[in-house]
Amino acid sequence: MTEKKNDRLLVRLQRLKARATSVQPNDRAQLTALLDDVGALRDLLMRECARIDQELNRASVRVTAITAYGRSAQSVRALRRGH
Repeated sequence: MTEKKNDRLLVRLQRLKARATSVQPNDRAQLTALLDDVGALRDLLMRECARIDQELNRASVRVTAITAYGRSAQSVRALRRGH
């Protein structure tokens, strides 16, 4: 699902880029509409960045916990062997 969403965001970005090249500098209505669309896409991208940041933080916490568990298990094994 997320990959599809990211693909849709990329397509929207490419369409906005194409629209931006065709907007006439003196067409205030088109420029305003384009700026609104760019702002809306920016908001979506910022939300996606925040979601990815949260996902990375959760993964980092998991890695830390797994590493701590591994070290603990290793020290218990060493004690059992008499080291």
